[in-house]
Amino acid sequence: MTVSGWIQIAIFSAIIIAITAPLGGYMTRVFAGERTVLTPLLRPLERLIYAICGVDPKEEQHWTVYGIAMLLFSLAGFLTLYLIQRVQGALPFNPQARPAVGEHLAFNTSISFITKTNWQSYVPETTMSYLTQMLGLTVHNFVSAATGIALALALIRGFARRSSKGVGNFWTDLVRCTLYILLPISILACLFFVWQGTPQNLSAYVNAVGLEGAKQTIAMGPVASQEVIKMLGTNGGGFFNANSAHPFENPNAITNLLQMVLIFSLGAGLTNVFGRMVGNQKQGWAIFAVMGLLFLAGVATVYPAEAVGNPAFASLHVDQAASALQSGGNMEGKEVRFGIANSSLFTTVTTDASCGAVNTMHDSLMPLAGLIPLVNMQLGEIIFGGVGSGLYGMLLFAIIAVFVAGLMVGRTPEYLGKKIESKEVKMAMLAVLVLPLSILGFTALAVALPAGLAGLNNNGPHGYSEILYAYTSATANNGSAFAGLSANTLFYNSTLAIAMFVGRFLMIVPMLAVAGSLAAKKIVPPSAGTFPTDGGLFVGLLTGVILIVGGLTYFPSLALGPIVEHFAMLAHTLY
Repeated sequence: MTVSGWIQIAIFSAIIIAITAPLGGYMTRVFAGERTVLTPLLRPLERLIYAICGVDPKEEQHWTVYGIAMLLFSLAGFLTLYLIQRVQGALPFNPQARPAVGEHLAFNTSISFITKTNWQSYVPETTMSYLTQMLGLTVHNFVSAATGIALALALIRGFARRSSKGVGNFWTDLVRCTLYILLPISILACLFFVWQGTPQNLSAYVNAVGLEGAKQTIAMGPVASQEVIKMLGTNGGGFFNANSAHPFENPNAITNLLQMVLIFSLGAGLTNVFGRMVGNQKQGWAIFAVMGLLFLAGVATVYPAEAVGNPAFASLHVDQAASALQSGGNMEGKEVRFGIANSSLFTTVTTDASCGAVNTMHDSLMPLAGLIPLVNMQLGEIIFGGVGSGLYGMLLFAIIAVFVAGLMVGRTPEYLGKKIESKEVKMAMLAVLVLPLSILGFTALAVALPAGLAGLNNNGPHGYSEILYAYTSATANNGSAFAGLSANTLFYNSTLAIAMFVGRFLMIVPMLAVAGSLAAKKIVPPSAGTFPTDGGLFVGLLTGVILIVGGLTYFPSLALGPIVEHFAMLAHTLY
């Protein structure tokens, strides 16, 4: 570890804190339909979209109608993306003549992108045409992110409103989020990436000869436009297989910093939106503090583990160069342009959020460093999290936390003036328990069947971790991987697609039920017995509940993977 590394982590953290309130204020005005700096330019386009689609932007929807609209929109997106992949060989903007994508891979990819997972069982630059990348994948990066934010707004309105039957209008939230937030930021950031060297063209691949005479094919394409929204929308699917370790996707240290800021920006801003909409910004900052503490704990684990390196190297017969490399920290699987500190930070950030973009190969992490991405995702990626999903996941934990607090003092729990009763607690627990059901259930299936074990390239606890990571990443809608697993098979494409669907939609339905139930309740004035939820005590309680629930649920499984691998490594046993 170095002082410089910690300073870089501190600078990133300071940037996130600084942009949270301004971005939250802007987003609040957008979703309230108030005037912003972009209103004169975009309001006519917004009205035109409503007119074409037959949408009344002021019409309130019951939570069931809101949910059905979201599900139908997602179904339409799945079908169109599947069709584009299956016929891409006959479509334009295909200079490399990519053939149609296979049935089970197209199915997996379609589920992946509508759920905002962006799990990629394929090599993008050798599988997808430019049209599929633009019209299919990039478009879904926008709308799946907007869908997540819209769902978070529905839950916020549940807390903010009193005696209301509606939680907003899905179509209005979707359009405003895309037009006023995602598109403007993406356009500006895209231009910055192009300036820094990221390609944005429709040219055919370039054949070149290197200095040593070796022939090389350099992939081209509309990279910058997809790169920005994959980060901003916490989607993560790269234009290139190497993702953000590729110099075309991530040219230098400045773009690397910007990518990490983009990943956290909207998730952090939504905590401020929450505080503003419920009428008390301290409530938003309390949620932000819990997320911040968990984020810092993750970085403080990954960075030291990677900086120390593998102690088993000292006992192996390796050349001096390899020994020196490991003694300076674990550089295996890392892009030398970014080093250990920025790679550790990126690893933590991308798995705190449901992004899944990587600038280092997670399969090469030290066991304890690999443990943190797993824990981040298994907790539901509530640490700033996926845009929208991070906030509503955290608020579900908040409901459970105040319920626990109420049990301890023998009082009906309240949160933001709303009585938390059996229905809300049951729905919150149902949403939380969906994740371990999918993660642990599919992992058990994969390690018991030959079709699951056939995808492993490593034995022992590390091989188990690869399978556990795959289903954790899919269910948490993250999309990153321990790359030692060969997942482009019928078994993995099918089961991972189901896991992605379960992790996205089976959590959303009970969450919306909570939103509808809360919106219908009256707001109870605070009394002497009201538990304050905007201070340090609540931050500690909520953090403890999250860690206890996660620890009790996943510790046995983690003990079989990264934890036992760590102790085996200390005994100089490698896998």
